[in-house]
Amino acid sequence: MSVVDSGSAAKTGAREPEPYILGAPRRDAMVAGIATAVTIAAFAAVADRGALAQIQRLDNFWLQVMAGGRIAPVTAIAKVFNILGLVYVTVPVRLGLALYLAFRRRWWHLAAFAAAIILSEILIGPLKAAYDRARPPGSLVATTAASFPSGHAVAASVTALAAVIAFVPPGNRRIGWGVAAVSFAVAMGLSRAYLGAHWLSDAVAGLLLGTSCALLAASATDLAQRRWRAKRPRANGHPVVPAQTNSRPARHE
Repeated sequence: MSVVDSGSAAKTGAREPEPYILGAPRRDAMVAGIATAVTIAAFAAVADRGALAQIQRLDNFWLQVMAGGRIAPVTAIAKVFNILGLVYVTVPVRLGLALYLAFRRRWWHLAAFAAAIILSEILIGPLKAAYDRARPPGSLVATTAASFPSGHAVAASVTALAAVIAFVPPGNRRIGWGVAAVSFAVAMGLSRAYLGAHWLSDAVAGLLLGTSCALLAASATDLAQRRWRAKRPRANGHPVVPAQTNSRPARHE
């Protein structure tokens, strides 16, 4: 938005339009589609008895390696991740982030964040019940419900990625924070397998599911935001467009 437009908006009391959620919606929608396809393939593999037998061999091997190589400092860190993934921690964090977005009146970004969380919560219970996979033996932490997929991994990935999308503008900063969010989620997933609370494949499936929920919610909400913006009445005869960062004045030749 130009200086003149900003001044006009200030005089009329109009708020600066909320920036779009995604910077490259087509590319990001493609990424979300690929992530979802990979997630569906992973869940289909675990549902297939023949594929699951092969997966279980890898899971057994991973559990043996983890059980035979545990050291006190790493175990303590893994147990901290266990606490971070509990509902007593994730729910207040999610509510705090949502309230802050509401306070800032970032309604579309709040919608994307909330949709990702809600979608993951809707899916996790029925999926656990449908697969009803037994937990690994000898878990170092208390566990409840079925093993597949890992609820901790789902919660960590969907919350971290949805928060980055909601709070960080598109560009290099979002990529950097996205890498950090993925790293945190992967650490959470690995900690579950390390503690014997989940099979390794449970953690991988949880990471994929949470990531897909965050990306799909962002793409769908961004599409709705753009369609809603296109249908809005023009302000003072000019279309309302989102503020652009790092814009340069047009050259007249």
